[in-house]
Amino acid sequence: MANNDRKHIVEALLFASDFPLSVKKISEIIEDITEEDAAEIVRDLRTEYENLERGFILRHVAGGYEFVTRPEFAVWVKKLQAERRRSRLSRAGLEITAIVAYRQPVNRADIEKVRGVDSGGPLRTLLERNLIKIAGREKAPGRPLLYKTTDEFLRFFGINSLSDLPQLEEIEDIIQHDAKETGMAIEQLHVAGGNSGAEEMRSTD
Repeated sequence: MANNDRKHIVEALLFASDFPLSVKKISEIIEDITEEDAAEIVRDLRTEYENLERGFILRHVAGGYEFVTRPEFAVWVKKLQAERRRSRLSRAGLEITAIVAYRQPVNRADIEKVRGVDSGGPLRTLLERNLIKIAGREKAPGRPLLYKTTDEFLRFFGINSLSDLPQLEEIEDIIQHDAKETGMAIEQLHVAGGNSGAEEMRSTD
């Protein structure tokens, strides 16, 4: 297979995929190329798209690669996505996602202690949307389920790994607009994570 053909196939896979593709996954799909070959092709494609000055680039995120719009066009893209984002994450969803992100692994009782209300329904919704997942059971009376974030969580918030997770203050700035729309109390994010919670999570990544 010619090099250009390989590059075009990889490009097509990246374009068609609904999730970031790792070089390992690419080499599994295209059987006659190695992971090293796939990595080199992806590097070439990233360079090409950087130099083409198009409206999108090839980004490394959640351990893989995907096409995304350029940061300088974010203001317009955010306008397009505002309604979709609000419909995907309710007030309860935003609160629980923040709690899980900064305290993971965390059980339902601890989540509800922070929020002060029953969280069973929103937790099920976040599980169905693959933003959080079950991470085993806590070694405590009743063996409660523990929850943690997923690769889809990383993709949704545009970060490559948990070590890239912003400080609480940065997240507040990012979601300030949505917080006003939904009436979510930003103070709850402080309770959810705190500086020590964020540091603990990063150390386990």
